[in-house]
Amino acid sequence: MFARALVAKIVERLSEPRRFIQIISGPRQTGKTTAVQQALKKFSCPKHFVSADDPNIVSTQWIRHEWQQARLLTATGEAILVIDEIQRAVNWAAMVKYMWDEDCRMGTPLKVILTGSSNLLLQKGLTESLMGRFEVLNSPHWSYAECQEAFGYSLEDFLFFGGYPGASVLIKNENRWASYLGSAIVEPTVSVDIAQMEEVRKPALLRSLFILGSVYSGQGVSYTKMLGQLQDAGNTVTIAHYLELLKKSGMLSGLSSYSGNQIEVRRSSPKLMVFDTALMTYSYGASRRRLLDSATERGRLVESAVGAYLLARGKDEGFDVYWWRNRNFEVDFVISSGNHLTAIEVKSGRFKNTSGIFEFMRRYPYALTLSVGSPQLSLEDFLLGKSPLFLP
Repeated sequence: MFARALVAKIVERLSEPRRFIQIISGPRQTGKTTAVQQALKKFSCPKHFVSADDPNIVSTQWIRHEWQQARLLTATGEAILVIDEIQRAVNWAAMVKYMWDEDCRMGTPLKVILTGSSNLLLQKGLTESLMGRFEVLNSPHWSYAECQEAFGYSLEDFLFFGGYPGASVLIKNENRWASYLGSAIVEPTVSVDIAQMEEVRKPALLRSLFILGSVYSGQGVSYTKMLGQLQDAGNTVTIAHYLELLKKSGMLSGLSSYSGNQIEVRRSSPKLMVFDTALMTYSYGASRRRLLDSATERGRLVESAVGAYLLARGKDEGFDVYWWRNRNFEVDFVISSGNHLTAIEVKSGRFKNTSGIFEFMRRYPYALTLSVGSPQLSLEDFLLGKSPLFLP
């Protein structure tokens, strides 16, 4: 069975002395549970794996009971406790803090892994109760390199069907694939995960914003224009807030325009960007084949694949992803890490004004420039990680 790099990271953390709770976090259906199970097979010590996925049984007392069951396994040495989908339990963080701290006081050699599909719910619990007690390992959408090795995807397969491993067996039947995306990923995330985080007063608007934003992925769209496209849209503050919720849930991001002035960054129109091109394909509905047949729309699909790749690497490697626009000048992506800056232009077959990259270099002459899709750097090589993103 194919093992992601995440598996090796989990094994490395579990091999260290007990210091922190390990949090495996990421969007739905990206293989978090599978990665943990693969990592556990590398250890001979006792293990206690439970899932909080059943809301009828999950409570803080359930967590206490399962934790105590795991403690019994430490009679002869180290043991590992895994609670899958921990965010399902109400007030889970307070109980986890209590049990972990008690183990620390008593010297109980119990190592703990928590997984969660909802970044929103995890972030709330981690910031409220568990500060200083955890490390996070990110489980992003699968990359082209992973899908190529695990499922034999071609570049066209990856652009169209994206990086959801569970959906890979369905790509020969597009309607069935789309139905799976909707029932297993989109609806649970929009209707359940985000709604559990906080009250969403306009759930229909949230869903419509996701569809609109995914269809417009790869384009800069003002909040005012989004208001004009959505029914019952409220105001721009509501739209910006809902877009932030979709970003935290790993669905749709609004990239800010790069600027040394943070006030200008906050005020800029966002460039809409899906975290995985499967979400863009899904949102096109019955018209999804246009993404491959139309040069313009295929160009935005390619650009979205590059953007999703950068967002995934940025989360793991700690760099920020922007775009850049100044009057009529535009650069597809700008990534920033400390004093390192890189401007990325995506050549996708559609006509684009390339003067933006030259204007950007005039303003930021120390920046590296990459032209993805050029003879020097093909789209495939870029998505396979064959090009450094920053100057040494």
